Formats: sequence, C-alpha cells, structure tokens
Amino acid sequence: MNVWLLDGYRIGVLRPGDKAPTWTSGVGQARQPFGPDSLATDSTVICGGEAGRAYVGYRANEMKRAPGIEQRSYIPGPGEAGYTPERYAEYQKGDLDAVRLQPDGKVALEEHIWRTVKASNDGRQIGIHNTNDFHYEEDRSVLNCARVTRGRDRGDLYITTNHGVTRIQGLTYNSHRHPGWYLYEDGSEWGSLQCPYMYGLGIAPNGDVLVANEQMLGVLAPSNKLEDWDREFTWEGPTPWKFKSFNELINGQATDDYWRAFEQVTSGRYYLGSAEYGVWAMTPKSRSAGNWQKLAGLPTNRILSLKATDDGALYIGTNGAGLWRLEPDGTTLAPVRQVAGQRVLQLVYEPTVTPRMLFVLTDQGLTTLRGP
Repeated sequence: MNVWLLDGYRIGVLRPGDKAPTWTSGVGQARQPFGPDSLATDSTVICGGEAGRAYVGYRANEMKRAPGIEQRSYIPGPGEAGYTPERYAEYQKGDLDAVRLQPDGKVALEEHIWRTVKASNDGRQIGIHNTNDFHYEEDRSVLNCARVTRGRDRGDLYITTNHGVTRIQGLTYNSHRHPGWYLYEDGSEWGSLQCPYMYGLGIAPNGDVLVANEQMLGVLAPSNKLEDWDREFTWEGPTPWKFKSFNELINGQATDDYWRAFEQVTSGRYYLGSAEYGVWAMTPKSRSAGNWQKLAGLPTNRILSLKATDDGALYIGTNGAGLWRLEPDGTTLAPVRQVAGQRVLQLVYEPTVTPRMLFVLTDQGLTTLRGP
C-alpha cells in the first residue's frame, strides 16, 4: 500500500520500500496560490482510493448573496435570469480532486470530481454541488473523508463538507445527506434548514455511515446503489436514517456541540468526540433519542479525533493531551506514550493488513501503531 500525505500545496507519496516520501506541488486546485479569489483557500484532507489513486479535499469561502437572487447558494446557469460568468465560476472553487501516482513517484491530477448520477447535472463539469438541482452550490469545503475498507461497499469514499455528507464511487458522486432540522423564528411559518459544518465521520463495523455536524448526529444505512444516497425519506426509503438526534445533556438544539468525530466500537456502543465537551458514549433508545454518558478520566475536554479498532478499543485524539486508549470495557483509560505530540489531528485505521495499522497524525509528525 501507498501512504498519502498532504501539506498545504504539496502531496506526498510513500511507496512500499521508500525511505522518504516523494512530494509534488501545485496539482489541481493547488495550481494557483490559495486565497478567497482563487480555486481554494486551503487544502484540508487526503484519502487513498483504488490502487494509485487518492482524493484531495479543499476549502472555499461560503457563497454570498447576489442582487436579485434570494438563496445564498443559488447560481443561475447560462441563459437563465441573473446569470453572470463570475458567479458561475464559483462552482469551480474548493471541492475534491482525484490524483494519480506516476511511475516516477510524482502525482498528477486525474480529474476534479464532477461526474454525478442525476440528469439535472448531466455533462456539467462544475465540481461537487447539490445532485438534485445543480443550481445549489452547497458543498464547497471538504472537511473530512473516510474510505470503506471492507464489506459490500469496499472502496467507496465518503466526504463531509460545510453542508452534508457526499458518497463517491470512483470518479462519480452523489450529494448529499445531512441530519438537519428547521428553525422557526418570530412566528414564521417557514422554517430555516439548519445544516452546520460537518466534521464527524465514521464507518461502522456493519457499513453504516456515522455523521455529526456541529449540532446533530445521524446513522445512515446505505443501499448498494450510489443513486439512492440522496433520496431523503427520513426513516424509510433506500437509505434511511437509523438514528438522528442531538445530545440534550450538553446544549439545546440550536447551540453548537462542536462534534469532531463519531465511531462505533465492536460492542455496538457509539462514541462522539467534541472540540469543547469531551467524549460521550451513546446508546440509542429510539430512532430519535439516545442515552448519553460522558466519558470520565480524560485530562481535557478538547477532542479532535476518535478511532475504533477491531480489538474493541477506542483511540482518542485530544487537543493538548496526546493520544489515549479506551479499553473494550468502556472504562479503563491510559495514555499512549509511544506517540509523540500533544495535538492528535487525525487517526486512520487500516484493518486489511497483518498486523493491522493505526496511523496517528500529531503536531510532531506521523506515527504508525501495529496491532493484532
């Protein structure tokens, strides 16, 4: 396997047998200097795909309202009322690149992801956006990514964005789903859909997709068809919500909980990590309510990453107190002292090799832990 690395404008690849990664700069959305008027304001995440391919995520500023256009994210197409080339060019910002490893170890752009499954998007090479209606440019900043490593959907990629979660197979995507809710203000009969930034993303042992935005969380059961992903029928349909709710023990519905990670351990228990409120264990008591319990014993409430492993443990990446391991009993905690660094930025688990690998990215570098 190759190890893919991301550092601003640079993409690195560490191939089997290499003693150091080979770096390539200025690929895809990074071919221009980062900035608000460029193709991206920053790079965010990288995920491996099929052999020789990786996906690189980028960030872009939120869309702004334009004169005569009511919806902030709405972009008229050519020939439609309100169309301008400048606004239409916003489609090209942020989103996701697919890149390919070259024989010399360098990286080249394969394609800026644009292929979709719905007729309204047919032939429009305008990046990732709302699959149901191409006019809505809602998914601009990629915040997290996770590859399905086993089971029926092995090889599928999920990304979370400033708006929801998108499913990708190869070079084709379907966007999006989100555990949103409607806020009614000042007695208005029209609610405002609340879909905050979504950082929390995990793949459950049975293939369920675990997502958490700043306020809500949900568990989705994907079908085997990519075109089903965005078909929202709440508790029914081909991709139903098995669970959708919020943690009422922390805040009210309209207040951010700052979820950064969502995992399910082999016992079936769910865990969520918050950037402000620590680690919480959750067991559903219905499809829309859960039993919540805060994990005791951590030296900080600032959590950046979580990862469940096949031995039943949960690894906890903190912002300021390093990496911790929660044993399968759900109570025994200990620091993982062989990992340097106090800020654990990302945890990536690879269970298909022997022994299994847990990559730990910290403020001091990348460490690999090998397990049973």
